Amino acid sequence: METTVNVNLNADDWSEDRLVRACVRRERWAQRALYETYYGRLMGVCLRYAREESEAMDILHEGFIKIFKNIRKFELGTSLTAWMRRIMVNTAIDFYRRNVRRRTDDLDDAYAVSSDAPDAVSRMTTQEILAAVQQLTPAYRTVFNLYVVEGYSHKEIGERMGTTESTSRSNLVKARNRLKELLTRES
Repeated sequence: METTVNVNLNADDWSEDRLVRACVRRERWAQRALYETYYGRLMGVCLRYAREESEAMDILHEGFIKIFKNIRKFELGTSLTAWMRRIMVNTAIDFYRRNVRRRTDDLDDAYAVSSDAPDAVSRMTTQEILAAVQQLTPAYRTVFNLYVVEGYSHKEIGERMGTTESTSRSNLVKARNRLKELLTRES
């Protein structure tokens, strides 16, 4: 029999460890509390990888399913936020792999495409930058996020995405050039 607990608990009423342990026991109140507590942060991760909000929601929900399915693997005492963030990033990569089968041109072609536009990023709001990132192709958006935001190396990106290191570099160069173009046009 499942125990019903008020989900509107104060942060003092439950610890992260208690919440994780309850999720391991598949207690619905804990799953709901975990979802509501981390929804905003993890949705922000998903929005960076998605073209639009509905796609980000798909990634988010798929990611939470993985979180609840694998919560037993979480090591208490480590960062729950970092662990869930990693799952969301991997879910976004999986989403990309399922939905996009295109590869990019050679790195030489990417270097031929350059821009001398002034740095428009410093004049943009976070929402404007996010909107520009969302306009990138899935390949460019994923590599840009993995390299610039998440800090992966090109080798790691190539391994995760099933491409070469040079393809990762090429996609990053093209993503940056496209972002410059989009952000310059916006400003």
